[in-house]
Formats: sequence, structure tokens, C-alpha cells
Amino acid sequence: MPHLATPIKHNLLEDILAILTGTLLVSLGVALFKHAGLFTGGTAGLAFLIHYATGISFGIIFFFINLPFYWFAWKHMGWRFTVKTFCAVALVSLLANIHTQMLQLGTIAPLYAALIGGSLMGVGFIVLFRHHASLGGINILALYLQDKHGLPTGKLQMFMDIAILLASFLIVSPMAMLLSIVGAIVLNLAILLNHRPGRYMAV
Repeated sequence: MPHLATPIKHNLLEDILAILTGTLLVSLGVALFKHAGLFTGGTAGLAFLIHYATGISFGIIFFFINLPFYWFAWKHMGWRFTVKTFCAVALVSLLANIHTQMLQLGTIAPLYAALIGGSLMGVGFIVLFRHHASLGGINILALYLQDKHGLPTGKLQMFMDIAILLASFLIVSPMAMLLSIVGAIVLNLAILLNHRPGRYMAV
């Protein structure tokens, strides 16, 4: 039997299924946020800002806004992580647009969207992180700092996400911003409680 501290390598099929599952959960959470007029943090938050301001598809913005981060990922996290992350970002970009076409949503209470959408995205991120993938941008930096310096991913993302949400104060109503912060806290608490250094080895 392998030693308990020895990480067991994920095979290709496991990685593919995990990336599909993780991106499906994240993109569904994004769809709930979008329908309720809420924001989130990270590059997704920046994509929301541009989408609300210009009307350009969220998926297109999200895909292109992450392109500059792949060089950092390739240099510091390796080519496997970079390829998985590129696939995850592309899938979220695609699925976020598909959800809006396949789901006919009625009225959604913004608080419900913040809690459920944040939870879905948090679990989706955990699935991706545990298979050594991310959704680009701040995710890459947070994972790098956790791997190299032991800084908790959830805490780092929470601080960064709240900073981005506060920057959107001039675009959204105070209530929408408050609920968006609630969603970001729910998302990052899920990561903080379930993805800690030494608790799960992703390979």
C-alpha cells in the first residue's frame, strides 16, 4: 500500500472528467450571478464589469482577459497546469454562454443567487485545484503562492476578490455590491475550508 503522505497521480480520464465537472459548476454559478446582476472576483469579476458596461458576451471577454496569464503559468507552474487551465477557461467561456441559451430563468432572489452561485463556484474551483488546474488570472497567482510559500489559497483569493468587488462600486448599486461580496465570501470559504496546504496533494 502507498504511504498516506504519498500523492496518487490522477490519470488522464480523471483529469478530463474533473475539468468538465468543475467548469460546469463554475459556469452555472456564473449564470446565476449574471441573471441576478451580481459580480464576482478575479478575472471573472473583470469580465463581468466589461460585460455590464459594453454588452459584449461574458464568455468572450473571460477567454481573452486570461490570455496574458498563461505565460506566468507556463513559467512557474509547468506546461501541464497551463494546458489544463487553458482548457478550463475555454470551457467556462463556452458553458457560460450555453447556460444562458439552455436555461430559461425567471425571477431569482439576489441573495439566493449569491449563496447558491457562490457555493457552486467554490466547489467547482476545488475540483479544478485538486486536479492541478485553475481558471487563470488570480487563481494562478494564489495557487503559486500556496505551493511555494504555504499561503492559503482561499484567504488570498478572498482579499483579492473583495478588492475587485469594491472597485465596482461606481457601476452597481450598493445592494448588488453587498450581495456580490456575500457571494465572494461563500465562494472563498468553500475553498479555504476544503483546500489547504498539506490536506490534499494535487498531481
